[in-house]
This record gives sequence, structure tokens and C-alpha cells, in this order.
Amino acid sequence: MPDPVALGFDTSAAHCAAALLCGDRVLASRHEEMAKGQAERLFPLLEDMLAGAGIGWSDLDVIGVGIGPGNFTGIRVAVAAARGLALSLNIPAIGISVTEAAAFGLPRPCRVVLPSRRDQVIWQDFGANGDDGAQDRPRQAAAGSLPPGPAPAAPAVPLAEAIASLAMIRRAEPTPRPAPIYLRPADAAPPRDPAPVILP
Repeated sequence: MPDPVALGFDTSAAHCAAALLCGDRVLASRHEEMAKGQAERLFPLLEDMLAGAGIGWSDLDVIGVGIGPGNFTGIRVAVAAARGLALSLNIPAIGISVTEAAAFGLPRPCRVVLPSRRDQVIWQDFGANGDDGAQDRPRQAAAGSLPPGPAPAAPAVPLAEAIASLAMIRRAEPTPRPAPIYLRPADAAPPRDPAPVILP
């Protein structure tokens, strides 16, 4: 029986990242820095990566997707893409938080701290004994104002590869559809003008 194939991708920050795994082997990995344009770039990047590895969409067994926290629009782009692919390919899509992906492969206990915007950081503690933050969630704080805890650890595995690896591990587990993790309300303000009147 051939090894399962996992595709992982993330657009939750100023990048478009993707990785393709077959079993525990990394077949391909891409990370492109970009402040915007992830919606236009994601599928061409995925198609190019799959073609370069000689893998077709129908060969995929599971999809892993970064669900944030991070950029609102970027998270929505990736989550919508993962849901659509999972539905069309009839395979599971598994949402992975960026903090969990950053902690993948690190000895426990550990703390991961990721840069955010406006001098903020996103952080999460992961306990020992297999407690991978199940009782915790990513949090946001001002840089330099974190509570006492383990020293921050640098990620051991590139983001998209970690997302694909975690999806591979969990592919047989029943999980809900990927859903974004937001730590703050959207920056966009509601319109001030009244809604148009719909005539009968």
C-alpha cells in the first residue's frame, strides 16, 4: 500500500507557503514572501508544486491548512481553498493553528512566540505529557509583556511542512471543518450609510 500524500498550505501572514509530503518524506516545499496577492497566487503555486513532484490532485489523501491567528483576509483565503478542495476531492481537510505548527517537533514543555502587527506577538504554551495546548489557545500580547513561562523556542520545522505533517498524523481522526482563529475584531468598520431600501 503506497504511503499517503498530504498537502499543507498557509496564507495567514505576509506569505504564501505550501508543502507536499508522502509519508514522512517532503516531496516539495515552497515559501514566497508577499504582503498581498495570496488569493491570486495560492492555486498557481499549488498546481506548480504538484506538477513538479509528479503528483495529481486525485493522489492527495489529506489537506492541512493554517487557520491562524494572523491576517484576516489571508486566513479566509486558505480556509476557503481547503474546504473547496476537500469537498471536490472527497478527502479530509484539517485546520492547524500557526502556533501548533510552530511547536511541531519541539521538546515539551515549550512556548512559541510569533510576530504579529503593531508591536504585538501571538504566543502559546504547550505542556508536557502530550498536552499540546488542548486546554489553551493562541493569545496575543504586546511584545515584551508575556507572563512567566518557558523560554520562547524557534520553530524546528518550516510552517507548511509542519501543517502537512500534523494533517498526515490526524487524517483518520474525525475533525470539524477548518475554521479561522481570530484574536481580535476585524479592522473594517461597518458602513455608516443606511442600507438601501428594497422595493416590493
